[in-house]
Amino acid sequence: MFQWIIHILIDALVLLVAAKLISRVHLSGFKSALIVAIIIGILSFLLSWLLTAILNIATLGIFYFLGLGFITRVIVNAIIIEIADKLTSDFKTDGFGASVLLAFVIAVFSLITDALLF
Repeated sequence: MFQWIIHILIDALVLLVAAKLISRVHLSGFKSALIVAIIIGILSFLLSWLLTAILNIATLGIFYFLGLGFITRVIVNAIIIEIADKLTSDFKTDGFGASVLLAFVIAVFSLITDALLF
């Protein structure tokens, strides 16, 4: 539980910094970043397995068999970010490309966080 809270806080900080650096990502403040990080975490828990399965079926598992599962993870996270964008008014991304870029940044920092926490 403690590790999950730390992960959410780090994700919120990453969202806040990424929103400052990526001009097509808009976030109003740390409170909004925390709420969005929680929403993304819950949606990832509930939907990532389903979206990953759909992408693997649609691409005939090409990324999985080539060892490029990171690409699938980034696309799934981008779809989840788009859903989070629709659920909140304080968080907006201008297009799917901005969501993919944000998902890439989050995925990289999530890998680092997971390596340090677990």
